[in-house]
Amino acid sequence: MAAKMPTARPLMKEAAYAEIKKKILSGGFEVGRFLSERQLAAALEMSQTPVRAALEKLQIEGLVAVSPQQGIVVRDLSVHDIADHFEFREALEVFVVRRVAGRLAPSQVSQLRENLGRQRQAVRAGDVPGNIAQDAAFHLLLCEFLGNREIIRSMEGVRDKIHRVIVGVQTRNPDRMKLGFEEHGRIAEAVIRGDPEAAERTMLSHLESGRAILLSRRAV
Repeated sequence: MAAKMPTARPLMKEAAYAEIKKKILSGGFEVGRFLSERQLAAALEMSQTPVRAALEKLQIEGLVAVSPQQGIVVRDLSVHDIADHFEFREALEVFVVRRVAGRLAPSQVSQLRENLGRQRQAVRAGDVPGNIAQDAAFHLLLCEFLGNREIIRSMEGVRDKIHRVIVGVQTRNPDRMKLGFEEHGRIAEAVIRGDPEAAERTMLSHLESGRAILLSRRAV
């Protein structure tokens, strides 16, 4: 008996999810914007069912919220949200760099150095979107080197919630791009030479620096 073909509905749900999420993270859907299922379905040329499913998933991820007055709206991030985000990342990433320090295969070292090269190019070009993408890739690479699938899944989702804030900060403060790149370089070198204490210390300093900048920008 021939295997059943997968239904189109899950594929449409994922397509709707990916497109709406992309718009939110890029700023195409600004904070506080009301998201109409009907209008989104029309724009995406699909029924409202996959759009509704996509919005439910985005609500779980914290990117949209249900407002009694407006319905589904693009969610803003509070100071507490940002502080919680960095506390979580400190617990996760400090553990990761300590565990992988001195244990990288030559191919992994090459991947790390290639990423730093792309970061350098983005910084020199003033390419904020490109730099943010390579920044995220750097942190995810370290988690992938550890090989813990739960940590990888957590890292893949956690940065999305704060993506818009990072874009705003780097756009207004280009010097942060250069500083972040330099901090990444110090983290990478500590990991490569097998110094877990330095790797832990530099990662913690890097995350604390990012948190301080984001919170100071958020408070004004």
